[in-house]
Order: sequence, then structure tokens, then C-alpha cells
Amino acid sequence: MNSSYKQDRYQDEQTPEGVLYRYQGVDPENHFNRWLRNAHVLDVPLVYFVGTRPNWYRPFYPTFVERDIPDELRVLLTFGRMRGSYDEREPVHITDAIERRYEVGLVKKRIHQAQFRGAVLPAYRERCAICRLREVRLLDAAHIVADTEEAGEPTISNGLSLCSIHHRAYDEDLVGVAPDLRVHVSRRLLDDDDGPMLAVLKGFNGVTIATPSKKVWRPNPDRLGMRFERFLAT
Repeated sequence: MNSSYKQDRYQDEQTPEGVLYRYQGVDPENHFNRWLRNAHVLDVPLVYFVGTRPNWYRPFYPTFVERDIPDELRVLLTFGRMRGSYDEREPVHITDAIERRYEVGLVKKRIHQAQFRGAVLPAYRERCAICRLREVRLLDAAHIVADTEEAGEPTISNGLSLCSIHHRAYDEDLVGVAPDLRVHVSRRLLDDDDGPMLAVLKGFNGVTIATPSKKVWRPNPDRLGMRFERFLAT
């Protein structure tokens, strides 16, 4: 089963207990809905696919149909864990209420990260904004203002497509991006001399980052300014 990337009538609702997943259509007895409801009766673990961009999905397993709510045309999905030895792992429910809420929180965070990445990377044509690396498996979506802060909205204009090294350096305020889109390497790194990798990192000091083609997707100058002030204060 999957959750569509688009904001449509099948959009799921995340709750502290899990995900409220809508039936297909309005007939509880159609073949898809019967299959979904039987998964609840038989306690069958499912794979929950979350759309992160058109035709791209992130799988979550094991997922269980915890509750069938036919009068609301939806079910409650909860997330389990794989337990057992390495070669005999089995999907199991999480029975402890606190542990279950914690797992739901982790899944929500992973969903957010996957959807944010699925929006930011294509906007930057799947390359690092600083070094232009195009290996998608080494690219991350970095928040300009952290999602834990009030201005940290999960929008493309609050994101940067960065390779893993530049992402880590940005998060640790070893690299900053000013509102004029220029890269600044911290004095700590500039004054250090510790091999070719550091030399490459220092070489991007003063470089202008690549930006999306659409103006609305480009980094928000105010958010860049907020984040750059933190970099300067570090």
C-alpha cells in the first residue's frame, strides 16, 4: 500500500498513535479495502510506501493495521520492529504505549526527511550546491533554518542540496552560506593544514553556490542571514 506524493483525497493523516490511512473510494467492500481489512483480522505485516516525489517511494516495514474504522472509511496503521537473530528476524508489534509513540515519532521524522529530500534535490538538479557533485546517493537535503525552529519550514527555499561532507560541515558551522550566496569556510579550517581533503574543502571559500532555476525555489535570503549569523558567532 502507498501514500501518494500529491496532496489529494488519499492523503494520510499522521497522529501520535500512527497513521490514519484512507480506504480506496467509499465502498468498504471493494477488493482493495477487503484486503486491507483482512490484514487487520489476520495480523499480517505490510509494507507502507510513502511518496517522496512523483514515482518515488520510501518503504516502511513492518507496518500493521492496528484498527479498522469502516464508518470513517479508514484504518489506523502502526509501526513495528524486526526482532530476533540476524538470520531469523521477524516483524513484531510494539506493545508498550510509550515505545510505540516513540517509534511513530521516528517514522514521522523519516517521512519528513524523505519528502524534504525528494523536493529539494530535484530543484537543484540533483547536485551539490557547493561542489556540484552529481552522485545522488551522496546528496542530502540540508535545512537552512532547522525544522525545530519557528522559521524552519519544510520548503525548498529553506533547503540546500549538499553532498554528505558539505552537509556535515554546514550543520557544524564549519561552512556557511551568506545571503549573497557566497560560501564561507570557517577560520578554524582555513588556518588548518591537514591533508588533501581539507585543501579541497578550503578551496570552495568564496565560491557562489548553485541555485534552482525557479526563483521561488531559491534560498530565502532572510533565512540564509539568520543561519549565517550563527556561523559567524561560532
